Amino acid sequence: MGRRRFGIESGIIGVTAAAVVSLAVAGALAFAQPGGSSEAQAGSADSAGQKPEPAPAITKVDPSIVHASDRPGRSLNITIDDGPDPVWTPKVLDVLKKHDVKAVFCMIGPQAKAHPDLVKKVVAAGHRLCDHSISHDTGMDHKSESYQSQQILDAQKMIEDAAGGAKAEYYRAPGGAFTPYSRQVAADHGMRPLGWNVDSKDFESGSVETIEQRVRGELPNGSTVLFHDGGGNRARTVESLDRLLPWMKQQGYGFGFPKR
Repeated sequence: MGRRRFGIESGIIGVTAAAVVSLAVAGALAFAQPGGSSEAQAGSADSAGQKPEPAPAITKVDPSIVHASDRPGRSLNITIDDGPDPVWTPKVLDVLKKHDVKAVFCMIGPQAKAHPDLVKKVVAAGHRLCDHSISHDTGMDHKSESYQSQQILDAQKMIEDAAGGAKAEYYRAPGGAFTPYSRQVAADHGMRPLGWNVDSKDFESGSVETIEQRVRGELPNGSTVLFHDGGGNRARTVESLDRLLPWMKQQGYGFGFPKR
């Protein structure tokens, strides 16, 4: 019985040893060949999963300066420059919400960095972001290409970081100081150069009535209207917007965004 039992066990051990060798050889061959065993592929996938994901590709846009609205028919684009400002941006947002109008906020990089809560509030309300440079240098079209690039791209990063993921979809040169180079840099980084047709000149001295008259008189010039929420006291801007937006609707205008 002992011999027989030992023989059975020896047979089992022999078969087991052969199976182990066979499995080891098969595993080695599978590991050595592309598309081998599922376990080898899973290990490869796990390794790949630990690598950082590649940055999303930037969608380049048209480098020409846009003025037209993406909304068909009689349409306006409201744009707000030089913020965000802790006093005036919330008031402008309240007026826009009151009249159910969306706008493009052209932000100064350091201002956005200093007030990320306001940048996020702008995005949460459904408005769009625009890069308005680092220093608001209206003479940057006479500066070096490296300076122009730094002004545009550093501001873009500050604005987008403050926004928590939302993108700056446009670039507006301070004072309209565009160059072919600056327009191309912006477009290559996903920002359409943005102009204006109607300048409220709300930064100049004058009454709310003066701002209203100027805007009403210039509306036949085109779709994109310029206001400001930064750079000084914007009480007249807030009041003129509160009066102009319903008037614009009465004239049959709708509100869109600049074409991308």
